[in-house]
Amino acid sequence: MTPRVLMLLAVAVVCAGCASPRASFYRLSPDAASDTAGASAIQQAVIVGPVTVPELVDRPQIVTRSTNNEIAINEYARWGEPLKSGIADAIAGNLGLMLGSDRVAVASRAPADARAWRVRIDIQQFESVPGEAVVIDARWSVRRDNDGSTASNASGRTFVREPVNGGDTAALIAAHDRALAKVSRDIAAAIRNNH
Repeated sequence: MTPRVLMLLAVAVVCAGCASPRASFYRLSPDAASDTAGASAIQQAVIVGPVTVPELVDRPQIVTRSTNNEIAINEYARWGEPLKSGIADAIAGNLGLMLGSDRVAVASRAPADARAWRVRIDIQQFESVPGEAVVIDARWSVRRDNDGSTASNASGRTFVREPVNGGDTAALIAAHDRALAKVSRDIAAAIRNNH
């Protein structure tokens, strides 16, 4: 080979080694363990949203905590959708399973229904510690107008610390799925108790 060809090959090898890693995208999902087969289905529609999250985690990158005062923003591990939307979708999916209803939807995709249960969720803490645990602290409320006159209301707070079973990002997201299922269980119980 000529020196010029060898030099071009060397440059190509160096450039290939400098290539940026590719980003991975993740989404929250309903927890498969949320299925409560045999429970009586509720008849009213349930609309989930709005959902609020702390500004620190309201970004495309997944934010993790490494020490009490240090966080990491991972440019290569990103949410596949806005976190608020992902939380609403996961909780709506869980509630659909827990309440035995196909009439559960997020607010942005729900048909108008004056008698629907409306669920508001304010996430106070959404913490991720790889290989250790996730923490979700959620304040929530459910409201339903009864025939346009009186209203049924319930509110609560759910604090969950869920262990992470593995050191990778997928294990972290799975722990968040399980934690959101616990938040969903409390909301489903409030809806059933006020039904």
